[in-house]
Amino acid sequence: MSEATEFGPDALVTIEVEVNGRPAKEEVPTRMLLSDFLRQRLALTGTHVGCEHGVCGACTVHIDGRPARSCLTLAIQVDGRSVRTVEGLASPDGSLHPVQQAFKECHALQCGFCTPGFMMAVAGLLDERDDLQSADDDEIREEIAGNICRCTGYQNIVSAVKRAAELTNESR
Repeated sequence: MSEATEFGPDALVTIEVEVNGRPAKEEVPTRMLLSDFLRQRLALTGTHVGCEHGVCGACTVHIDGRPARSCLTLAIQVDGRSVRTVEGLASPDGSLHPVQQAFKECHALQCGFCTPGFMMAVAGLLDERDDLQSADDDEIREEIAGNICRCTGYQNIVSAVKRAAELTNESR
């Protein structure tokens, strides 16, 4: 990490981070949250901020391939690391990631506010587990319990997780 240009709560630090495969170098306040950095500095507004306490999951991104809450992470903590947001799920050619395809097919969203966080959490889950296709609804609900939706009742999201597992297993 670069040295601060001043000391105190308003200190600025230059960070270098890879976001969705692209390098970014920015001077940021030491207290800036990763969610604010992504939305305000990089104009990646797919990462939503709901509770600002790490409870709702709307701000979920991947840091070095692992799901993390961007509202609990300082931007300076990702210096020298890799971040993937929901904008980075689709392939460069525009083809949808299996999670995106499954959410579309299963109508797993209503207002859409929680959807990016769910997609990032499920994408991380699929990277960790290759047996989700055979998981029962209760097990899937337990796995996605860190993300909250106020609209759907979760059944279509659970169906989308199973479908995403199918699509992922088909492409392996």
